[in-house]
Amino acid sequence: MMTKKMVISKKVISNLTKCYSIAPLHYQGKGYFLVAAEKVDKCLLFDLDGNQEDVVWEEPGGVMTMVQVPGSDGQFLATHKFYSPNDSKEAKIVIVTPRGKGDWEIRTLVDLPFVHRFDILERNGKRYLIACALKSDHQFKDDWSSPGKVYVAELPEDMSQFSAENQLQLTVLKDNMLKNHGYYKVEEDGVQTSVISADNGVFQFVPPETSEGEWEIRELLSKAASDAVLVDFDGDGEKELAVLSPFHGEKIRIYKKQNGVFEQVYEYEKDAEFCHSIYGGMLCGKPALVVGHRKGERNLMMFTYNQETKEYEMRLIDQDCGSANVYHYVKDGKDVIISTNREIDEVAMYTISEEEVSC
Repeated sequence: MMTKKMVISKKVISNLTKCYSIAPLHYQGKGYFLVAAEKVDKCLLFDLDGNQEDVVWEEPGGVMTMVQVPGSDGQFLATHKFYSPNDSKEAKIVIVTPRGKGDWEIRTLVDLPFVHRFDILERNGKRYLIACALKSDHQFKDDWSSPGKVYVAELPEDMSQFSAENQLQLTVLKDNMLKNHGYYKVEEDGVQTSVISADNGVFQFVPPETSEGEWEIRELLSKAASDAVLVDFDGDGEKELAVLSPFHGEKIRIYKKQNGVFEQVYEYEKDAEFCHSIYGGMLCGKPALVVGHRKGERNLMMFTYNQETKEYEMRLIDQDCGSANVYHYVKDGKDVIISTNREIDEVAMYTISEEEVSC
């Protein structure tokens, strides 16, 4: 009798202090990915084999998010100077443009204190920047008295006009977002949407059909959440909602829509202290959720739905690594997970495959 076994090979590709943010980058006709630090340190460019190709900047760091400008040759946006929830008043979004090896131009797009996550959504030929501020003000350590907000702006094709002196103008789309932490881009019916998580729930933001139209904001869940993603785990054609909760919390739960409302159908039986990294999508040919947590056992885990037993299962990818973020891609037919193992200052490449073995 043959059964399938998950085979994982790990390769440490860098030791970057407090490594945090990861993003794909298409540059000079090839695929790459970026890795940047949460504290004052470098942003590095790697090829898809995990070889370091360039240093994009030496500092200032404080990078929560990086997103390529669609259709560009290596130009991307990044957060700078978000060092922690207690040290991010000077946070901003910058435009980074490659001019040659070791030569990357960095300009301010917009000063946005406490900006944590952002993205670029495209719909009907229009591009929208959606930016999430974790909080709105800060007076003392662990001050959460000023909830965060979600901002938007339509992005022009040419962003060469923007600088510290001429910044992009933002509009508040939703306010009162306490601990506005989680972000995931999810495509629904061919439309790019944003799943945003905060203490007051999980919301899906849908860009307008035209630039004159209105954004749609759907409340998916009213419970506190740190991160969330929509994935059809059980293959019935409707996405389930996987949620890490509460803010930097320890619960991993999956909700299924029943009578139009998301109801909990699974909870991981162990507390995973300080849940943080999240990926939802295909892995080894099946829908999967990857979660990493930064305290306690600091595991990196994969959750899938077993069609035979009708139950969710967990498999370990790594232990005691303290993953902050993960990025998935497929190369040469094999699934690859890049993880910024922040708690041990390690950028790791996991090649994951399923092989048939006799039992």
